[in-house]
Amino acid sequence: MEQQKQINSIKAWLGTGSINLFGLLLSGKDTQGARLGELLEAPMFGGGEIIRSSARDDVKEIIGTGALAPTDAYLELVLPYFKKPAFKGKPLILSSVGKWAGEEDSILTAAETSGHPIKAVILINVSEQEILKRWQALQEDDDRGHRTDDRQEALAVRFNEFASKTQPVIEHYRQLGLLIEVNGEQSREDVTEEIVRKLYEKARQNS
Repeated sequence: MEQQKQINSIKAWLGTGSINLFGLLLSGKDTQGARLGELLEAPMFGGGEIIRSSARDDVKEIIGTGALAPTDAYLELVLPYFKKPAFKGKPLILSSVGKWAGEEDSILTAAETSGHPIKAVILINVSEQEILKRWQALQEDDDRGHRTDDRQEALAVRFNEFASKTQPVIEHYRQLGLLIEVNGEQSREDVTEEIVRKLYEKARQNS
C-alpha cells in the first residue's frame, strides 16, 4: 500500500517525462528499468539495443570490442526514438541513453522537444570487482546469448569507457540536480525499493 502511494506520487510528478538509468555492464540497469517501466506504465528503450540492431557493420565492429559507438552514428540512430508515435503522452524509461561525454546535451534537448523531459537520472552503483564476479557466474550459466561485447577481454575496455566517457555525463547530470544514486549490490527487490523511495523523495521536493 505504501509503495503504491509512492508510485502514484511519482507518476503525477513525472507526467510524460523521462528517467535515464546508468550503471556498469551487469549492474542491473535493464532489469531495474524494466521493473520501473512496469510500475510507472512507461515504455523503455536503450541506446545499446538500438545500436546493436540497427547500426552499420563498422559500428557494430567497434562496439564488439567493448568501446562506445561514435557519437554521430549513435545520435543519428537514437534521437528519432524520442518522437515515436507510440510514446506520445507517456513517460519513458531510458537505459543509459547518451553514454559519451557531450551526447547528454543532445539527449536533453531531444527529450525536452519531444515532450519527454528528463526528470531524473539514476546511477546504479556496483563495484568493478562485483561486476567481474557476476560476469564469471554468467559465463558458467551461459545465459546472455553470446553477446560479443561480453567477452572477458572487453570488460576492461568497458570499465575504461565508463570511467573516461560516461562518468563526465553522470557528473553533468549531478550538476543539474537530476542525479539519484542507489546501491546496486543488494537484492533486486531492495534495489527497486530504493529507487522508488528516492524517486518519491525527489517528486515531493519538486512538486
